[in-house]
Order: sequence, then C-alpha cells, then structure tokens
Amino acid sequence: MAAGTVLETITLAEAHRVIDAAVAKAIEIGQPMDIAVVDAGGNLKAHVRMDGANIGSIPIAINKAYTSIAFQCDTHALQEATRPGGPIFGLSDAHGGRLVVFPGGITLVRDGQIMGAIGVSTGTIEQDQEVATAGAGAYSSDSTVLDESLVADPVAA
Repeated sequence: MAAGTVLETITLAEAHRVIDAAVAKAIEIGQPMDIAVVDAGGNLKAHVRMDGANIGSIPIAINKAYTSIAFQCDTHALQEATRPGGPIFGLSDAHGGRLVVFPGGITLVRDGQIMGAIGVSTGTIEQDQEVATAGAGAYSSDSTVLDESLVADPVAA
C-alpha cells in the first residue's frame, strides 16, 4: 500500500447535515428538490430526491455541485460570463455537457478550504439557490461566493 494521505474532504455525516438543512428549507418553501453533495474531488457523496422532485433534475443537481468544485465558485457566479456574447460563452458544453452555469450550486468551505459542494435542482433558479444556501449554511458560515471579477476566465484559474 502506498504511503501518503488522502485529500481531506467533506464527511458523510457532514453531507447528511447539509442535505437535512436543505430539505428543511425546501419543505418550508413548499418545493420538493433534488439535492446532491459532492466531495472535494467532485465525486458524489450523498443525494436525496424528495417526494415530488423531478427525476430529470437528479443529474442537474449533481452537476451543479460538480461545477462548483470544478471552478471553485458558486454556479450563479458563472451565469453572466457564459451567456451569448460573454467571455466564456459555450463553457456549459465543456466536460461533456456536465457543467451547469446557473444558480443552485454552492461550494462548502471550512477554514478557507473548499471541502465539497451542494447542488440543488427542481424549483426555479431562485428557489434552487435559496435551498442550496440553507444547506451550505449548515456546513459552515465560511461558504462563500468567489469574487465574480475572478470568473472572467475560469480556465486560467
């Protein structure tokens, strides 16, 4: 067995805490959701599809979380730059179409380090963002949005 350590990442217990908080917010606003948490490598750690949530939103929730990890920012920060005429228009077609560049994906940060991300889908993008924010808040008060001025060229980041 090779010596070394594995990258520190969100634990399963923490992922469940994030999902529980997101589910509570979804119930509060009356919108069933698909909620996914990925680890620091963008791999699925936990997922829940609430009763009534769209089946088609399962991969969208997972991919919102993945996108947050891939670009180290909340997905809403990518929205303007990826619109037609934007400096990175077409980015959503990269990674085999796995990138999601609209709200609902939020990084999960501990001690200044991104440890995972949450992705939420089924509601409006505003509802998705609200539920993701509630979930991220259960992880850490340190969950942040990358300064949007840094998103002008995420490929260079």
